[in-house]
Amino acid sequence: MSPLVLYFPSRLRTKESLQKVLLVCNALHSGTGIGNSGSRSLSWPKRTRLWRRGFGALGVAQIPAICHSPQHRTALLCTSSHSGRDITSSLWALYNETKKQTEDVVSSVTCNLLNPDAIFANNEMSLEDTEIYGFDYDYTLAFYSNRLHTLIFNIARDILIEEHRYPEGLRAYEYIPDFAIRGLHYDVQKALLMKIDAFHYIQLGTVYRGLHPVSDKEVIAMYEGSHVPLEQMSDFYGKSSHGHTMKQFMDIFSLPEMTLLSCVNDYFMKHNIDYEPVHLYKDVKEAIGDVHVKGIMYRAVEADIEKYICYGEQTHAVLRKLAENKKKMFLITNSPFDFVDRGMNYIVGKDWRDLFDVVIVQADKPGFFNDKRKPFRRVNHKGVLLWDRIHRLEKGQIYKQGNLYEFLRLTGWRGSKVLYFGDHIYSDLADLTLKHGWRTGAIIPELRSEIKIMNTKEYVHLMTWLQGLTGLLERMQVHRDAESQMVLKQWIQEREVMRLRTKNIFNNQFGSLFRTYHNPTYFSRRLSRFADIYMASLSCLLNYDLHHTFFPRRNPLQHEASVWSDQVCAGTSKTPFLTEMTQIK
Repeated sequence: MSPLVLYFPSRLRTKESLQKVLLVCNALHSGTGIGNSGSRSLSWPKRTRLWRRGFGALGVAQIPAICHSPQHRTALLCTSSHSGRDITSSLWALYNETKKQTEDVVSSVTCNLLNPDAIFANNEMSLEDTEIYGFDYDYTLAFYSNRLHTLIFNIARDILIEEHRYPEGLRAYEYIPDFAIRGLHYDVQKALLMKIDAFHYIQLGTVYRGLHPVSDKEVIAMYEGSHVPLEQMSDFYGKSSHGHTMKQFMDIFSLPEMTLLSCVNDYFMKHNIDYEPVHLYKDVKEAIGDVHVKGIMYRAVEADIEKYICYGEQTHAVLRKLAENKKKMFLITNSPFDFVDRGMNYIVGKDWRDLFDVVIVQADKPGFFNDKRKPFRRVNHKGVLLWDRIHRLEKGQIYKQGNLYEFLRLTGWRGSKVLYFGDHIYSDLADLTLKHGWRTGAIIPELRSEIKIMNTKEYVHLMTWLQGLTGLLERMQVHRDAESQMVLKQWIQEREVMRLRTKNIFNNQFGSLFRTYHNPTYFSRRLSRFADIYMASLSCLLNYDLHHTFFPRRNPLQHEASVWSDQVCAGTSKTPFLTEMTQIK
């Protein structure tokens, strides 16, 4: 799986870096210990799967013979004939030496920082083969400030109070920008917001009822464990329909909805108000929908566009670059024309329509990609719908609704020569890649901030030592005596503290968009399936020429890691680093 692979193994690419982890690797997984020469050697089991997952990319099998020299083959652990004190001392000595080596490794790791403006590939794709570029509008061509989320929250909250007769006390709640993250699931019947991993397991510690966490014990009791069966998960588009009890929030616009749901739940619980969670969910969903459908948000943004639209994403430069290279471009958005026109005038200029060969508004995605019945309608410059039959899609004209099958017939733009960008993995990308063979690019604004966090020394140190300590735990668990188990218990406690820190460093409630503690999130799984490439914004395209080929990192499968030892030497573990990106602009 490609998105955001484990951070530090891909960084240890030089001989010096490899030698720095040599003693750790040798001690944990090559049957040797770390200590003074003359100590007795211990025959340890074969390298474990967890080590291969974390350090397999280092090519342990081909590390120079220095790691097998006599002075490095001493063992710290004692045999069963030694006292418990000796065993305990040996465990802690191994712990301390491993930690010291980890700290030495960190300095090498931080020399190679990931570039937040890079483009990452799930699937090999060449821009040279791409002739036609398509775009969504919201959070693809246009980026919005957090003020827009506050606006949506406040309007929807007031709709609940004024139209659905919810308590007046809800006005005391304000939008919380850093409460929720995208990709969360909401159990409609239990009124619980949570993060689920790629294997349908709930990440314990990320389950919230209202604005407060639910204990792990209660979660396990409610779900009879932490696994959510397939039939309870959200449907293909993340919706809670046809018996599915979970709703997945994949849209950036859904952040205010999640926060509002949590605030209303919180108010009802605080005031001991008996309520039906299903009704609450539907009312909040309808209130949020009214903000969009009734045009309230559109009018507010148009009235103060500088307040809500961020102009710094270099959208204009990207479109100009594509136009200068004779690429065809089209726009398919669910937003109405007046709203798009106002925004594009601000971002690109009044001649923005000259850049696009086809412009389609109010497309009703994802239905646009599946429903063959809706014909296109032309919209004149005053926004009036015309009645003429559409025989071709003309440059400079605006079209409403329609469907992809008619679009393909009229344009002939089929297959892998088309690349479409959007921020919603389901509504924008899923059908295109599964049914129509278009190439797809996901715009993930959160990626930039997460990579910046991953580049910090604190995060690198946490992840490196977390992997090292996990390897120690897996290897040393074979010691079942009471003294050893007491040591291991302390290590487990330390590991849990570190796992919590690696979550909270991204978001105190739900952690990273891309990972649970160690597994990819459900969001990451869908991203890797439906997006050929992904990036923080369209401006990342400016770092590449239009002949560039994106290659996914060939990360070893679990059964490959122990024998696949040449990827570091061959350079195949490289990802776009800051130092390298300066040479490809």
